[in-house]
This record gives sequence, structure tokens and C-alpha cells, in this order.
Amino acid sequence: MTRVLVVGAGLTGSLCAALLRREPACPWHVTVWDKVGDSGGRMTTVSNPHKPQCLVDLGAQYITCTSDYAKRHQSFYDELLAHGVLKPLTSPIEGMVIRDGEQNFVAPQGVSSIVKHYLKESGAEIYFRHCVTQINLRNGKWEVCKETGLPEQFDVVVLTIPVPQILQLQGDIANLISECQRQQLESVSYSSRYALGLFYETGTKIDVPWAGQYITSNPCIRFISIDNKKRNIELSEIGPSLLIHTTVPFGVTYLDHSIEHVQELIFQQLENILPGLPQPVATKCQKWTYSQVTNAVANSPGQMTLHLKPFLVCGGDGFTQSSFDGCITSALCVLEALKAHV
Repeated sequence: MTRVLVVGAGLTGSLCAALLRREPACPWHVTVWDKVGDSGGRMTTVSNPHKPQCLVDLGAQYITCTSDYAKRHQSFYDELLAHGVLKPLTSPIEGMVIRDGEQNFVAPQGVSSIVKHYLKESGAEIYFRHCVTQINLRNGKWEVCKETGLPEQFDVVVLTIPVPQILQLQGDIANLISECQRQQLESVSYSSRYALGLFYETGTKIDVPWAGQYITSNPCIRFISIDNKKRNIELSEIGPSLLIHTTVPFGVTYLDHSIEHVQELIFQQLENILPGLPQPVATKCQKWTYSQVTNAVANSPGQMTLHLKPFLVCGGDGFTQSSFDGCITSALCVLEALKAHV
């Protein structure tokens, strides 16, 4: 049985694992590693440590589907809607631009539930806090080293981590990337920002007419969402949660500052937008070094094959675009490359 390692438990990685499971003619044994403690990647959802039913999406806030992708990826949307993983976004988001034919969706159980749905469907073995450091060729297989524990061998490796992290990997992989491929990978760029999740006491009222709002006049804050209201879920018995995304310039300026300092700066600016908010009972501040792709690999077919025998391929939004449909496109391209060469 072909042992496949998918590195990265975000949307592209989880979908790659699920798509491999759907290929009954190919006996894959799929393992997924991620360096952090839970799945989701940039579709991360966290909960109030005191009341786990109260959630906040720290990454993607909603899914936007164009009319073109609605046709090409209809089966993916139909599946998630049928399972209740997605539902139409009906709450008011001030400043949102909706183009002709676009549909927007939210995830009732938090946006990470999309990733968890695909991981469950994949039947893969999933290991967290497995940070890959080296990939070497050993007797026709890939020997993959991680920060702790013994190396393991796989027949196929699929890398879905951000492109700069691929370029940081040590071992034989560093010599297998051609000069042309390296230049393409080094051309990929990302925006950076912070996300701050705030959880409030039961009975707290945030009296605004919107569920989310794009901010255009603040140097720090770009987007605010009352998370349960965005998902059209009444949480009067457990209290609301608030999400703040910073602007990209703020994220870049304070990228190397402490989380505590950044959080204090966000609080100061939030007071100007929503004065009089009470102190939250819990907070979670997330630094997104690789928030969204601003420059993807040019003319890439959704993936980049680095080695054929044994097979090693890269995928993710760095090879398409930072969107739900971009990740679906990449995962489908990775699958086709695998089927063609393995």
C-alpha cells in the first residue's frame, strides 16, 4: 500500500486527504501532519475556554463563491450544504461588496468545521505538533524528519504549507528544487495581519445594526465581526464573541512585536470604534505571518511537482489564490498529478 504524507492540516491538505480516499482504485494509506495543536490552518476557529459553545473564527470569516466556481465546484458546495457544514450568509456585513452572481456562505460550527469535515471523511491518521524539518531520499522513499521523534518513511509527500516554509526545509529536498522552480517559489508573497478574538460575559450586549463591518478609516482595524451574529446563532445564554482583523500595514509594521503589545494597541483602537465595551473574559490573539497570497506562482497549474520517483508535490493557495475555490482547485490538481505519476 502506498504511504502518503500530507504536510499541513489546513483546507488544501484536508481536501487532498479526502480526495485520495475517494480513489478506490488506488490503495493509499494517508497520514496528515501539522505543526500546531489542531486542524484548520488559516481556517482556524477557537472557543471560549470557559464556554466551549462560544466560538470565534480567527482566519477566514465567510466563503465567497462566484458564478463560475459555483458550476465547476458545485459538488463540493452541495456536499457541505447537505451536511450543514455551510449555510448561506444572511446577516448584514457593512462594507461588503457583492458582485453579480456571487454567493456568500458561513459555517454554523465555525469555519474550521470545513477542514474537520474533510479530515473525517479522509479516514487519514492525523498527528498534531509534528513540525517537518528535513526531507531526504532513502532507498527510493522519502525519509521525513520532524522536530521531535524519529524520522518516518513515505512513498509520496504532499506539501500544503505556505511556500516560504517549503523553502526553509532542509535535507535533500533543498537540492532537488531546480533553479527555475526556486525562482518561482521565491516570487510568492503573502500579506500579514493579526486577528484578535474576544469573549464576553453572558448578557453582554453589543448594540450595533451589523454582524460584521469593514473599517476604512482606521490605521489598525480593517474588519470586525460579532461572530455568533455573523453565523445567525443566538447565544444569549453564553455571551457573544467579537473578532477583529487588523489592516495589512499594521500587521507588517508590528510583525515582530509581542502579542501582548499588539493586543493592547488593538484594544486602544477598538475603543474608538466601539466605545464602552466591557472587559472580555478571555482573549485569543493570532499572528498571521502568511495571511493571504498577494503574488502566487505564475502560470502554475495549481501544484508544483518537485520529484517524480518517489513523488513529491507542493500545493495550496500559493499556487492558485487565497480562497476556498483556490484551495479546491489546487487539491484537484495535486490529485491529478498523483494519479498520473504514481
